[in-house]
Order: sequence, then C-alpha cells, then structure tokens
Amino acid sequence: MCPGVVQASGGMRRQWRVSPYLWAHVTHRTCDGVVEAETQELLRLPSVNSWVWEESEILLLLQHMYTDLGLLSKFGTEIEMLCYFLCRVNHCYNQVPFHNFEHAFCVTQMMYGMVWRCGLQERLGDLDVLILLTSCICHDLDHPGFNNIYQINAKTELALRYNDISPLENHHCSVAFTVLEQHECNIFRNVSAEDYKKIREGMIRCILATDMARHNEILSDFKEIIEEFDFKNRAHVNLLSMVLIKVADISNEARPLDIAQPWLECLMQEFFNQSDLEKLEGLPVSPFMDRDKVTKPSSQCSFIGFVLLPLFEALGKVLPELEGVGSGFITQSAARFMIWRIHSKLPQIFIA
Repeated sequence: MCPGVVQASGGMRRQWRVSPYLWAHVTHRTCDGVVEAETQELLRLPSVNSWVWEESEILLLLQHMYTDLGLLSKFGTEIEMLCYFLCRVNHCYNQVPFHNFEHAFCVTQMMYGMVWRCGLQERLGDLDVLILLTSCICHDLDHPGFNNIYQINAKTELALRYNDISPLENHHCSVAFTVLEQHECNIFRNVSAEDYKKIREGMIRCILATDMARHNEILSDFKEIIEEFDFKNRAHVNLLSMVLIKVADISNEARPLDIAQPWLECLMQEFFNQSDLEKLEGLPVSPFMDRDKVTKPSSQCSFIGFVLLPLFEALGKVLPELEGVGSGFITQSAARFMIWRIHSKLPQIFIA
C-alpha cells in the first residue's frame, strides 16, 4: 500500500514483476535505458500499440516523454528522482482490468502526442505541459475498479471522506501528492513556491475533471468560449487543460481497432465485476454495467455518439491540428460509431 494512504475500497494491489524494495535496481535500469529512434517517432502517434511493452519498458517510455520535452532541465528535476517517482506511481496502481498502470500510460502517451502535434509547449508553456503530463500519469492512482456510483451507494470510506463529491478523483489527487511528499519522489522539489502552487492547483483541476459526472458541465463551459478562445486567457487555458485530459482519458476508441478492442474488453470486465458486486450487496445496479443487459454495440453507440464525438469535435475547433492525426480522431470515432450502430440495430442518433 502507498505510504500514508488508505487504499480505495475493492482494489487489489498490482503485483510487481520487480519488488518495490528493489527500487534502486529498477531506477538504475530505467534511467540507463535507451529508446530507439523508431520508437520515439511511434510514441507521438495515436496508432502506437501499448500492448507490446513490458512494465520496465513503459517506465522507460514515460521517462523519455519528460526528457524529450526538456521538462527535467527546465524544472531542475534529476533523472533518478523521476525514475523513483514513476516506479512509486506504478506501485500505487492496482491490479484491476482497466484502470491500471497500463491505462495511465495510454492516457499519458495520448497527451504527449497531442503536445507534439499541436505545439502545446509554445502555446501553453512548459509549466502547463508539465502539469498535463503528470496529471495523466497520476489520474487514476489506487483506482479500486469500482466507480463513484458504487462508492456512494456502498457508503465506502472514500465516499464518506469526500462527502460523495468525486470520491475517486479526490482520492487519486491525494495519493499523487502523498507520493510527491516523499523526498526521493518529489519531482517538483526544485520549483519555486509560486510554481508549486500552480502545479498543485493545476493537477487537482485536471484530475477532478476526469469525473464523468462533470462531463456535460465541462463540455458546455468549453463550447461557450470556443469562438473567442485566447491562449493568453488563464481561464480559457484552464478549461482547455480539462478538456485535453478528458480526451486523453477516453481516447481508446480513437485508436486502431486492434488496439482499442482489447481495452474495451478490459473495461467491460471491470463493469461486469462491479454489477456482480452490486447485486451481491443488494445495491442499485448500474444499467450500463449489467452483464445480463448490456452489449458492447449498445454501450459503445451511446458512448461514442453522445460523449466521445462531441468532445473531440469541440477540441478540434481550438486545436485543428488534431484532425490531421491519422484519419483524424473524429473520423475514426465516427466510423467506429457507425459500425457499432449497425451491429446493435439501434436507431441512428446524432452524428455531427
């Protein structure tokens, strides 16, 4: 268990291939690794296949993202400290079907690709990019595999602690900063007090934005500023950051089918695990998680049509460069949506 942190209800601590007590060895091996040029290029694309890498390789690739963007030198972070941080974060993820360390890597990789594709360092600045990348890595820390609805209905310790307000997302933030409080893991150790305050505020804002209960609110607020969006307006940038991490978080359906499909299987398994537990405990069963009622086509039709496409389309109006990635996030998602709709035999719903 992460030091000083109460583990979220229902989670199973992930099993390391390397014991966390051998951090020094893991850190040395990770820091000394080299990412080949071809892999460096692939890492910037949404078509990258995350399923082919081992845990130690994922740690090295995350390290590469920070060094490639020049974030270590700009914020006085030692490479060994980054390695300790990444290893500790890895250990704080649970062995659950979907919301695990590999998912965190996929989200971070998508953000990294958008940073490069859209020139976000030049548009937002290094500090905001540091916040976005680190928020992605930490955004599901200690996720138990059971969502906020379960936490609230089951009256778990997290729900009671956070008064039913985004209990998981608040917990992810708490775990992240508990890790960062450890001297050897504090990658922000050498930033100014003013910058640290901005980092903490930014990470909390981004991670809390991943609560899907806030989806409509955030998207509606973002749509209101699209026509007048100004990268020099802090309120606008804050909203953009929230939308960016939301897009990265749900971007699996924008990836090639052979990469996206296994992730959907993992997500459905996590949903079914929750509905099984809800039935066992006599709690309300989330209808989109019930293995006796939900199908992949029906669930994906609603998700892609009402959640994914509108979010990607809104972001594309501020960052049109995203439409040039492969066939474009929106085009790929729309095509996937049509496939699911045909298979589900559901009536056609809105496609922008």
